[in-house]
Amino acid sequence: MDAWVVAHPGPVETRPLERAGLPDPVPGPGELLIRVEVCAVCRTDLHLAEGDLPPRRPRTVPGHEVVGRVAALGPDTAGPPPGSRVGVAWLRSTCGRCRYCLRGAENLCPASAYTGWDADGGYAELLTAPAAYVYPLPEDAPAETLAPLLCAGIIGYRALVRADLPPGGRLGIYGFGASAHLTAQIAIAEGATVHVMTRSAAARELALRLGAASAGGSADPPPEPLDAAILFAPVGDLVPVALAALDRGGTLAVAGIHLTDIPVLNYQRHLFQERTLRSVTANTRGDGREFLRLASLHHPQVTTTPYSFSAADRALADLAADRVEGAAVLIMDG
Repeated sequence: MDAWVVAHPGPVETRPLERAGLPDPVPGPGELLIRVEVCAVCRTDLHLAEGDLPPRRPRTVPGHEVVGRVAALGPDTAGPPPGSRVGVAWLRSTCGRCRYCLRGAENLCPASAYTGWDADGGYAELLTAPAAYVYPLPEDAPAETLAPLLCAGIIGYRALVRADLPPGGRLGIYGFGASAHLTAQIAIAEGATVHVMTRSAAARELALRLGAASAGGSADPPPEPLDAAILFAPVGDLVPVALAALDRGGTLAVAGIHLTDIPVLNYQRHLFQERTLRSVTANTRGDGREFLRLASLHHPQVTTTPYSFSAADRALADLAADRVEGAAVLIMDG
């Protein structure tokens, strides 16, 4: 099969992705073989390619926002029949037995595995995935608009939950890429006032078009104190900025899997009066199901920048340079 692999992790300018011909994968027990239609491009893919996220195996195929069709079922697999449309997301598997899994926090499972990191992902014509971890997808929506929901949307929803936004509250969003533009729409649809802070002028314009109450620069103060904030940009320098913008009792959730170093915090200015700083780690399948339910209810506008499968390396470079509006998506050739 045709695929892209992370051949030599390093700066995107060094072209860490390499196109390769790989053997077709074979689904094992409990797994599905899936033919890829579309795979969205996530900043986590960029972190893996550049080495910020240490590779767990050589020449991994990245990609974990996959819309495809079931091509075959592995042995002893109960799952959707061939031809069914399914989505493959970041969380690939968990042990189901540890104390985290048993208390409903499978995202913290020490044995958790991830699509496009522990196993080959969607920058390929085919991939395998455990049937218990895929999502059924509607037939009446374009694959291009469904793919970003599977990580950008799900992780953004997890971050929104972790931010403890009160009903009708004031939410600040720092960075406005694929995940943020979906999260903002869900928050607005659920009654929040959203203020966006981002360095990209195009992203600020998009935020206002999607209903944000204001859009400023990444370090600008919002026009009112925030009840909650989400940091999507992987920039540790923005942590004290966002904490300082919180009202009393506000919470900042850091959504990324990678963050540059956080500067020294001042207790009085950044944390006192019960401000809270939280991380966000992956998601549970429950998060995925609930977000997809909300998406079907509110129909967020999914802004995408399409790329042919043959241009995956360019899509990653454009993402690194903030040249992508919304979510980049790879469309399988032919």
